[in-house]
Amino acid sequence: MSIDKVIGSAAEAVSVITPGSSLAVGGFGLCGTPMVLIEALRQAQVGDLSIVSNNCGVDDWGLGVLLADGLISKMTSSYVGENKEFARQYLAGELEVVLTPQGTLAEKLRAGGSGIAAFYTQTGVGTQVAEGGLPQRYNADGGIAVASGPKPVSTFDVDGEPKEFVLEEAITCDFALVHARVGDRHGNLVFDKAARNFSPVAAMAGRVCIAQVEELAEPGGLDPDSVHLPGIFVDRMIVVGSDIEKRIERRTVTERK
Repeated sequence: MSIDKVIGSAAEAVSVITPGSSLAVGGFGLCGTPMVLIEALRQAQVGDLSIVSNNCGVDDWGLGVLLADGLISKMTSSYVGENKEFARQYLAGELEVVLTPQGTLAEKLRAGGSGIAAFYTQTGVGTQVAEGGLPQRYNADGGIAVASGPKPVSTFDVDGEPKEFVLEEAITCDFALVHARVGDRHGNLVFDKAARNFSPVAAMAGRVCIAQVEELAEPGGLDPDSVHLPGIFVDRMIVVGSDIEKRIERRTVTERK
């Protein structure tokens, strides 16, 4: 592995991703979306992708552009409410979907990147998340082709009271794609505000992490206390500048009085 992680272009950076790969993708809503890398994948028409991400963008932005081109075969997400094409493909049986509680999804990625095989959580106990039966893929006629299976549930003593917990397995992926505000040549990354929610854990869960950064710092140029993700987790990096397009998923404003 080279100490200098910077790659000349997005196309070169994603050239290692092959059809059928699994990807952990950072971002939260449309915040922190690694759009330049996503667009490079779209241009290369790399398909049959299994993607783990908090959401799937919108119809014309983020992971939604890969979905629109039929390049995604499976999504593991916690929120998909703003993407009409996502709903259409899911209900038509064209897309497999594993809906996962948001905090559980983040912890699955963090656990995978930390070498932890599984963990217990109370989230989902007493629901189909634990008991199984959630539709993951439909038939073309609307019937359920694939449903989630039951998960182990165990009881632990918490503050002197027995409580049930469901066992959740960690997630690791072949690759990870993330967007950071600043990175140095060694791959140390600093994320901006809400983009920090899923990006560090997504990066950790990918066996090969590819990052796009707005600003490139030279080694030693970052305060170690400001680094959100150590460079040991990052393998490839491109510089995209700070003037790239950034979108807001749903703008809410108050009328000025």
